[in-house]
Amino acid sequence: MTTWTIVNMERDAQTGFVNNVHWTCSDVDGDYSGSTYGSMGLSGELTIPYEDLTEEVVVGWVKASMGEETVAATEAAVAAQIADAKEPAVAVGTPW
Repeated sequence: MTTWTIVNMERDAQTGFVNNVHWTCSDVDGDYSGSTYGSMGLSGELTIPYEDLTEEVVVGWVKASMGEETVAATEAAVAAQIADAKEPAVAVGTPW
């Protein structure tokens, strides 16, 4: 199951309202893992004061701003990283 985490947030120093969010989407399957990182600006109508925010609320903002299709594509990309790690399409190394 993918996990969405808020890594950091930027906010207006005067109002305290968040205007940019840094996030990760990650998953682990045994010894294999995958992740992706992003940063997203938020629109002005998201006006919950900083001290009242929870990670759940901010992850909801990120996902809503991305839209269902992009969220699904992001989670699929993480799953593809894990699948590729389990069975790599490209092998590396030297024969000696």
